[in-house]
Amino acid sequence: MAKELIHGVTVKKLSIHCDERGRLMEMLRADDKECKNIKFGQIYMTTAYPGVVKAWHFHHKQTDHFICVRGQMKVVLYDSRKESPTHGMINEFVIGDHAPFLIEIPNFVYHGFKCVSDHEAIVVNYTTECYDYKNPDEYRVDPHSKDIPYDWARKDG
Repeated sequence: MAKELIHGVTVKKLSIHCDERGRLMEMLRADDKECKNIKFGQIYMTTAYPGVVKAWHFHHKQTDHFICVRGQMKVVLYDSRKESPTHGMINEFVIGDHAPFLIEIPNFVYHGFKCVSDHEAIVVNYTTECYDYKNPDEYRVDPHSKDIPYDWARKDG
Protein backbone atom coordinates (compact mmCIF):
# COMPACT_ATOMS: atom_id res chain seq x y z
CA MET A 1 0.00 0.00 0.00
CA ALA A 2 1.29 3.46 -0.87
CA LYS A 3 2.59 5.44 2.13
CA GLU A 4 1.44 8.78 0.70
CA LEU A 5 -1.48 9.01 -1.69
CA ILE A 6 -1.65 11.08 -4.84
CA HIS A 7 -3.82 14.17 -4.25
CA GLY A 8 -7.49 13.22 -4.70
CA VAL A 9 -6.96 9.44 -4.53
CA THR A 10 -8.98 7.53 -1.94
CA VAL A 11 -8.35 3.97 -0.79
CA LYS A 12 -11.03 2.13 1.15
CA LYS A 13 -10.48 -1.25 2.83
CA LEU A 14 -13.44 -3.48 2.07
CA SER A 15 -14.96 -5.80 4.66
CA ILE A 16 -15.78 -9.36 3.75
CA HIS A 17 -18.40 -11.17 5.82
CA CYS A 18 -18.14 -14.97 5.64
CA ASP A 19 -20.25 -17.80 6.97
CA GLU A 20 -20.97 -21.41 5.96
CA ARG A 21 -23.14 -20.19 3.06
CA GLY A 22 -20.48 -18.04 1.40
CA ARG A 23 -19.39 -14.41 1.64
CA LEU A 24 -20.62 -10.87 1.14
CA MET A 25 -18.51 -7.80 0.38
CA GLU A 26 -19.97 -4.28 0.24
CA MET A 27 -18.08 -2.24 -2.33
CA LEU A 28 -19.58 1.26 -2.47
CA ARG A 29 -22.58 2.92 -0.86
CA ALA A 30 -24.40 6.16 -1.66
CA ASP A 31 -23.69 7.31 1.92
CA ASP A 32 -20.00 6.34 1.76
CA LYS A 33 -17.93 8.88 3.70
CA GLU A 34 -14.54 7.74 2.37
CA CYS A 35 -15.10 8.21 -1.38
CA LYS A 36 -15.38 11.74 -2.69
CA ASN A 37 -17.12 11.24 -6.05
CA ILE A 38 -19.99 8.76 -6.08
CA LYS A 39 -22.07 10.07 -9.01
CA PHE A 40 -23.35 7.06 -11.00
CA GLY A 41 -22.26 6.63 -14.62
CA GLN A 42 -21.92 2.90 -15.22
CA ILE A 43 -20.44 -0.30 -13.83
CA TYR A 44 -18.38 -2.72 -15.89
CA MET A 45 -15.88 -5.50 -15.40
CA THR A 46 -12.58 -5.95 -17.14
CA THR A 47 -10.06 -8.76 -16.91
CA ALA A 48 -6.39 -9.42 -17.50
CA TYR A 49 -4.57 -12.70 -17.95
CA PRO A 50 -1.44 -13.45 -15.88
CA GLY A 51 1.36 -10.98 -16.59
CA VAL A 52 -0.74 -8.77 -18.88
CA VAL A 53 -0.47 -4.97 -18.45
CA LYS A 54 -3.40 -2.72 -19.34
CA ALA A 55 -2.14 0.86 -19.10
CA TRP A 56 -1.85 3.92 -19.29
CA HIS A 57 -4.91 6.11 -19.59
CA PHE A 58 -6.72 8.97 -17.86
CA HIS A 59 -10.06 10.77 -18.13
CA HIS A 60 -10.98 14.46 -18.29
CA LYS A 61 -14.41 14.07 -16.61
CA GLN A 62 -14.65 10.55 -15.23
CA THR A 63 -13.65 9.25 -11.81
CA ASP A 64 -12.98 5.50 -11.61
CA HIS A 65 -13.49 3.18 -8.64
CA PHE A 66 -11.47 -0.05 -9.06
CA ILE A 67 -12.20 -3.22 -7.09
CA CYS A 68 -10.46 -6.50 -7.93
CA VAL A 69 -12.99 -9.27 -7.20
CA ARG A 70 -10.94 -12.25 -8.41
CA GLY A 71 -7.19 -12.80 -8.53
CA GLN A 72 -4.64 -10.12 -7.76
CA MET A 73 -3.99 -6.89 -9.69
CA LYS A 74 -1.13 -4.46 -9.30
CA VAL A 75 -2.82 -1.08 -9.85
CA VAL A 76 -0.49 1.84 -10.55
CA LEU A 77 -1.33 5.55 -10.62
CA TYR A 78 0.78 8.45 -11.92
CA ASP A 79 0.06 12.11 -11.17
CA SER A 80 1.01 14.18 -14.22
CA ARG A 81 -1.11 17.18 -13.15
CA LYS A 82 1.30 20.13 -13.05
CA GLU A 83 -0.83 22.07 -10.52
CA SER A 84 -1.13 19.09 -8.14
CA PRO A 85 0.78 19.07 -4.84
CA THR A 86 1.73 15.45 -5.65
CA HIS A 87 2.84 16.12 -9.26
CA GLY A 88 5.15 13.32 -10.46
CA MET A 89 4.14 10.89 -7.69
CA ILE A 90 3.54 7.18 -8.37
CA ASN A 91 1.17 5.07 -6.25
CA GLU A 92 1.30 1.29 -6.48
CA PHE A 93 -1.29 -1.05 -4.93
CA VAL A 94 -1.86 -4.79 -5.04
CA ILE A 95 -5.57 -5.50 -4.63
CA GLY A 96 -7.73 -8.58 -4.96
CA ASP A 97 -8.51 -11.83 -3.17
CA HIS A 98 -5.91 -11.25 -0.45
CA ALA A 99 -6.27 -7.46 -0.27
CA PRO A 100 -9.89 -6.29 -0.72
CA PHE A 101 -9.67 -2.56 -1.43
CA LEU A 102 -11.52 0.01 -3.51
CA ILE A 103 -9.32 2.63 -5.20
CA GLU A 104 -10.98 5.90 -6.22
CA ILE A 105 -9.00 7.41 -9.11
CA PRO A 106 -9.69 11.08 -9.88
CA ASN A 107 -9.76 12.48 -13.38
CA PHE A 108 -6.46 13.49 -15.01
CA VAL A 109 -4.53 10.82 -13.03
CA TYR A 110 -2.94 8.18 -15.28
CA HIS A 111 -3.71 4.62 -14.24
CA GLY A 112 -3.35 1.02 -15.30
CA PHE A 113 -2.98 -2.47 -13.94
CA LYS A 114 -1.12 -5.74 -14.30
CA CYS A 115 -2.43 -9.18 -13.39
CA VAL A 116 -0.03 -10.59 -10.79
CA SER A 117 -1.99 -13.74 -9.94
CA ASP A 118 -1.49 -17.11 -11.63
CA HIS A 119 -4.99 -16.93 -13.17
CA GLU A 120 -7.18 -14.33 -14.86
CA ALA A 121 -7.96 -11.40 -12.56
CA ILE A 122 -11.25 -9.50 -12.66
CA VAL A 123 -11.70 -5.79 -11.88
CA VAL A 124 -15.09 -4.19 -11.39
CA ASN A 125 -15.06 -0.47 -12.21
CA TYR A 126 -17.76 1.89 -11.02
CA THR A 127 -17.49 5.09 -13.08
CA THR A 128 -19.03 8.52 -12.64
CA GLU A 129 -19.74 8.92 -16.37
CA CYS A 130 -21.22 6.69 -19.06
CA TYR A 131 -18.85 5.64 -21.81
CA ASP A 132 -19.45 7.84 -24.87
CA TYR A 133 -18.82 5.63 -27.91
CA LYS A 134 -18.66 8.62 -30.29
CA ASN A 135 -16.42 10.80 -28.12
CA PRO A 136 -14.61 8.66 -25.50
CA ASP A 137 -13.26 10.44 -22.41
CA GLU A 138 -10.12 8.35 -22.54
CA TYR A 139 -6.58 9.48 -23.24
CA ARG A 140 -3.91 6.80 -23.67
CA VAL A 141 -0.14 6.41 -23.40
CA ASP A 142 1.77 3.21 -24.23
CA PRO A 143 2.32 1.09 -21.08
CA HIS A 144 6.08 1.09 -21.61
CA SER A 145 6.42 4.75 -22.60
CA LYS A 146 9.29 6.67 -21.04
CA ASP A 147 6.82 9.58 -20.55
CA ILE A 148 5.71 7.88 -17.33
CA PRO A 149 8.56 6.92 -14.97
CA TYR A 150 7.39 3.39 -14.15
CA ASP A 151 8.66 -0.09 -14.99
CA TRP A 152 5.96 -2.82 -15.04
CA ALA A 153 8.55 -5.60 -14.53
CA ARG A 154 8.19 -7.75 -11.42
CA LYS A 155 10.30 -6.51 -8.52
CA ASP A 156 12.09 -9.51 -7.00
CA GLY A 157 14.25 -9.34 -3.95
